[in-house]
Amino acid sequence: MEKYSAFEQKLNIDFQNKSLLQQAFIHRSYINEHKGTDLEHNERLEFLGDAVLELVVTDFLFEKYPDIAEGRLTAYRSALVRTESISAAARAMGMNDLLMLSKGESRDEGKARDYILANTFESFVGAVYLDLGYDAARSVIKNALFDTIDTIISEGTWRDAKSYVQEKAQELYNETPRYELVSSDGPDHDKNFVMAIYFGDKEIAEGSGNSKQKAQQDAAQKAIQSEGWED
Repeated sequence: MEKYSAFEQKLNIDFQNKSLLQQAFIHRSYINEHKGTDLEHNERLEFLGDAVLELVVTDFLFEKYPDIAEGRLTAYRSALVRTESISAAARAMGMNDLLMLSKGESRDEGKARDYILANTFESFVGAVYLDLGYDAARSVIKNALFDTIDTIISEGTWRDAKSYVQEKAQELYNETPRYELVSSDGPDHDKNFVMAIYFGDKEIAEGSGNSKQKAQQDAAQKAIQSEGWED
């Protein structure tokens, strides 16, 4: 359990139940590959942690932005707790080195790993809540995520960029944006796509991502910046 002790020290927390801490990092694939073990995977903890995470973030945004309406607060919350945000937080905390995965899962460092890390972050939050209480869980979430909201707002990544661009393009230019694939490269499990966004025949911007949808969102966000449509 030495690696977990170093992790606790890094976060300045001390679990009473060390087995619960370990469980937060056990993926179902590890259990499936190690039949007969008395270990449990982390999915129940993930279920609990997801609810704690949503409550903590909702409370934070409610208090931080007293004059902002519910619809935009919901968009802010979605941006803070989406897979990309919490998987990045999990990596920064060192969770990737603590994962207990099957041999097959351990070889995949692409978008599937980000999904596992996001779920693990939620599992860890659930474990902290059970072992140390709400305030400790809130502290973990605060240190991992709260500071990112300013960047999310300044960059406009809280909004659904594609929907926003469509509304603005139709309002100002009477055009419906279209997207075209520019290129794709990389192995099947970790491809990178480049998509271009057009108003009519004019290319406005290009975006990239590990799926066509994410590349389109990135292209739409860059179109917002190019057109000067930030709030």
